Amino acid sequence: MAFGRQSRLRLCHNAAVSSNRTGWPDVTRARVYLDWNATTPLRPEARAAMTAAFDVSGNPSSVHNEGRAARRLIEDARAVVAVAVGAEARDVVFTSGGTEANALALTPGLRRGSGPPVRRLIVSAIEHASVLAGGRFAPEQVAVAPVRPSGLIDLDALAALLRDGEPALVSVMLANNETGAIQPIAEVAALVHGAGGLLHVDAVQALSKINIDINELQIDILSVSGHKVGGPKGVGAVVMAGGVTGLEPRSRGGGQEQGRRAGTENVIGIAGFGAALRAAMASAETDAAWMRTLRERLERGLRQYPGVTIFASDAPRLPNTTLFSAPGLSAETAVIGFDLGGIAVSSGSACSSGKVQPSHVLQAMAADPALVKGAIRLSLGWDSTEADIDRCLEAWRKLAGVLGKVSALGLEEF
Repeated sequence: MAFGRQSRLRLCHNAAVSSNRTGWPDVTRARVYLDWNATTPLRPEARAAMTAAFDVSGNPSSVHNEGRAARRLIEDARAVVAVAVGAEARDVVFTSGGTEANALALTPGLRRGSGPPVRRLIVSAIEHASVLAGGRFAPEQVAVAPVRPSGLIDLDALAALLRDGEPALVSVMLANNETGAIQPIAEVAALVHGAGGLLHVDAVQALSKINIDINELQIDILSVSGHKVGGPKGVGAVVMAGGVTGLEPRSRGGGQEQGRRAGTENVIGIAGFGAALRAAMASAETDAAWMRTLRERLERGLRQYPGVTIFASDAPRLPNTTLFSAPGLSAETAVIGFDLGGIAVSSGSACSSGKVQPSHVLQAMAADPALVKGAIRLSLGWDSTEADIDRCLEAWRKLAGVLGKVSALGLEEF
């Protein structure tokens, strides 16, 4: 079923707003949440499933009735994840989130069928930090594939890297968490498999926003996360294509998750993930169309200010994501300014301990350094409204007005 577009699921609360410097009045406003790529509100279906799971007392590894009840919750969720990405339930391994899923997936020695094991890793320059860290590959075994100014991977450079050495595991995210750019995964897979390698795809940001079929895209191993689709934080999954072997557990000591991840499963979190993903997939098409409409409204408004750049606008993008900047804009000041205006936005990835720092994604795209330092990400969700967009644009007009005055005075940035 489609979700309501008003306040039913919106992450909002009242907050006192005061800023004489920017011109906002001293009033109490409802908050507008435009940072859905960082995390999403908990869907009511997930909350209900988790509440029910609290009363399931058994250990899912136990064979008695209580244990089997807990196991059913896990297996139901496993089936939902599998269906969402075109996989088999037996190939879904639950983890503590997307970061652990990526770290687990990046395993030397992975192979498909009778193919050769991978001995080195190639990552795109715009990957999440958990992929850039290289998993269990030694630093000297890791190479970085560049991207083009559009934000899409340089396929020629990737092909050259694949020719230069042993079979590689290549990690390319399906959709970038900052720009929303959707990578040409099928083309990447053809290059990788042609060179005898395997393909890992971080689909954390793409799950439920665009169609994912690991067989159609020829993905060998995939990472997803619960809190990007309305589930709880702290649960994710690795999904393998049929025939992929060699996944070595990072934690040992128990036979959970078919021996691929030891430790008693997070039954409550997994139940919430499954319920949230089931709901997200049920309304995925209508939600995507709605978010695309809102994004177009948002970007038309942003472009009314001279000099605004919307990054990766010439590439296919997620329907909900806008990363923009303007000359003289400081990201830290802008995030604070939007916040004072009652709008929650971010300067990019939320996985940097709350720090506002230059985006490695934009640097890899060779973006103008003067624009990189002012990049702001606006990301929408299933419950975003036209009123949210209009309030955001009003806050931006105030910021842009101050920015124009700063520029007229010959100062460097606001």
